[in-house]
Amino acid sequence: MDLGLKDKVVAVMASSKGLGKATAMEFAKEGAIVFISSRSEEKLQQTAEEIKQQTQNDQVFYKSCDMTNEQDIADFFAFVVEKAGRVDVLINNTGGPKAGGFDGVTDEDWYKAFDQNLLSYIRASRAVLPYMKEQQFGRIVNVSSSSTKEVLDGLILSNTFRAGMVGFAKTLAREVAGDNIMVNTVGPGKIATDRVAELNQIAADKQNLTVEQVVENTEKQIPRGRMGEPEEFAKTLVFLASSANSYMTGQSLIVDGGLLKAL
Repeated sequence: MDLGLKDKVVAVMASSKGLGKATAMEFAKEGAIVFISSRSEEKLQQTAEEIKQQTQNDQVFYKSCDMTNEQDIADFFAFVVEKAGRVDVLINNTGGPKAGGFDGVTDEDWYKAFDQNLLSYIRASRAVLPYMKEQQFGRIVNVSSSSTKEVLDGLILSNTFRAGMVGFAKTLAREVAGDNIMVNTVGPGKIATDRVAELNQIAADKQNLTVEQVVENTEKQIPRGRMGEPEEFAKTLVFLASSANSYMTGQSLIVDGGLLKAL
């Protein structure tokens, strides 16, 4: 299947590692012009070179961007437009918020999670929509969490703001569908990333288990029998962001190997 992504301008946020990096890699394989971002210039440079080497695609550019900083987001998209003239695809992505239950988070944590995991997506979407509307083509895919379908104990901030993200995306999708702009949300289940490793360590400490035991117990609950790989998650985003997706919008999907029991 031709995904129609060759020379499309793709911005992947928070992409120096993990799901963002895997997603940028998959777009580069498709011949897209890829822009990556994170807070670390050094990590971005390393990631850009790695993507170029593995995909033989030299059209990979980077600029540092703190997703909690409004000016950083504006500067990043100004850089993209200066280099490429437009934005065809936006992959909204950030790190997960602080873990903890209700008694374990402060007002400061709530505000930070709002900035990082909801307002950042709103700001990035606001930055790209004028270009997408003008060209009558655009794809926005928001990386969320499986907590949008089934709340996760000990992750009250994620449960709250990821749900808000889905409400935002669903509403926006309805508003811009007439401009040939598709907006969807995809949440990872247990994918082998640093974030999941962090949560596994927290679970191990609480349960007085080793991390290996936590992983083994988790994999027993996944019908596919294993954790997912970042590139497996990324391929779903690439399809949703491509011209091959001409009708699916406003949806919230989970890539989890069948882990969740929620409908």
